[in-house]
Amino acid sequence: MSSPPPSIAAPLAANDMVPRPSDSQWGDIVQQLGAEIAGPLSGALERIQQLISTGQIDRQGLRALRDAVAQAREAGMVSQQLARLASGRLRLSRERIHLTQVLRGVLTQRSRETQARGIQVRQLLQPVEIMTDASLLFSLLNAVMDWALASTHSSLEMRLDLTPWPAKARLMCRFAHRSLDLGSAPAHAIAEAPEALNSLTWRLIEQTAITMGVLPLREDEAGITMLTLEFPHLIGDEPGAQTGAQPLPRPDRPELDDPAPSHNSKPLAGCHLLIVSPRREVRQEIQASVRHMGLIIDAVSSMEEAMQFCEEGLPHGIAFEQSLRDADFDRLRADITAEVPNFSFIEVMDGEQQTQLSTATADHMARISRGNLPDALPSVLLFELSKAL
Repeated sequence: MSSPPPSIAAPLAANDMVPRPSDSQWGDIVQQLGAEIAGPLSGALERIQQLISTGQIDRQGLRALRDAVAQAREAGMVSQQLARLASGRLRLSRERIHLTQVLRGVLTQRSRETQARGIQVRQLLQPVEIMTDASLLFSLLNAVMDWALASTHSSLEMRLDLTPWPAKARLMCRFAHRSLDLGSAPAHAIAEAPEALNSLTWRLIEQTAITMGVLPLREDEAGITMLTLEFPHLIGDEPGAQTGAQPLPRPDRPELDDPAPSHNSKPLAGCHLLIVSPRREVRQEIQASVRHMGLIIDAVSSMEEAMQFCEEGLPHGIAFEQSLRDADFDRLRADITAEVPNFSFIEVMDGEQQTQLSTATADHMARISRGNLPDALPSVLLFELSKAL
């Protein structure tokens, strides 16, 4: 059983001040980005050169090569989201969000990944509604999961409750960043937090939270890490809550007070789309149609490969070619929707086909003609994937 979370000192209450990142801070992030991309790629290049010289590579070396490329790819994708936050052109929308439901949805979406890693997630969630930007909230919660799952050595505790007056929604993520069985390790080794906790993903958590008006508070002590996020704008009947509250104006950051999203805000940044098609040209057309949306994109050529891909973790949506709608697809869909009922499937069809959203079809799948991909797919994806936000 996890011990109760440490108390939060009053002087560190979130949202009392949300500083804008300085140029030097962004400079540090860029420097870290270079290191996290160059390091894995250097290792991958070394293994490729070894393969060229010897003509051989064992299973372990192949796995290490794949992992190195995956690490560099993840760093690049995080950098895209950081660039979105740093652009200065991001406009936040405000809507009523049931924070508890969104968090449970993210945990459900990531359940295969946590099970594959042997990590138990304990949920202690009170019902809470807030006013916030839905897409940024979704990105923040997924970044917290990425960071915690990469750092924990045992289980993960997610706690959502309300602070005493003035009431705020408080999300706490607690995990052991070191093995609890340290044996005779020196005291200074136990006291120091691993450098992995300060990864680019942590930087993404910081900057996303700050952009939303939430100050991330992190405590690393005795091998335990506690991240606390406080959301100040509550809705509901909870004691001390602000019924129908609107965010306070921010004269120092007018972009936080403009509800209209900008054309380059990439509301789906960080969402994961899997493309399934046996034809390379179709995969390329789908990918090209949504390249500007900031999505994480993977592609496979068969439903069998799609099932293998989904075993370790689910994407947020699957775009698949009509010719692959067979018994394997039916099994994949039944398996996924048993866990995530609102999971998004988009069928890409040859010939003339009127674009249909999932709300307009009997089987609740979206459909789009291949010829309409460049014009219609971004809007279809925005609607379909936003259902999970």
